[in-house]
Amino acid sequence: MEYVKTERAPQAIGPYSQAVKVNGMVYTSGAIPLNAAGELVEGGIKEQTNQVFANLKTILEEAGSSLQQVIKATVFIQDMNEFAELNEVYAEHFGDHKPARSTVEVARLPKDVRVEIEVIALCK
Repeated sequence: MEYVKTERAPQAIGPYSQAVKVNGMVYTSGAIPLNAAGELVEGGIKEQTNQVFANLKTILEEAGSSLQQVIKATVFIQDMNEFAELNEVYAEHFGDHKPARSTVEVARLPKDVRVEIEVIALCK
């Protein structure tokens, strides 16, 4: 087992790793819309989702993977009324690649963000 850590993405805000690699797979922790300095990205669901994907891409890259290697995504969203906007941004980042996905509306997320996404991916 290998812990994945990069300074190019926000640091964990609790006792956990950005991601863990094991048996050719990488499991990310939930990524929220903080920049690498740990500051919350302002804006709506689109801006926040774009930042989440920027963080996931960086963490996956550090682990030797990419969005194109993602096999499962779990999306936590604060307001299901923003589902269509989230899907727009999600589709832009994954393109033709369509990993399995669950989307769950939650009452509250860390730092009161609008979206959190975790993924499971193959390592190259």
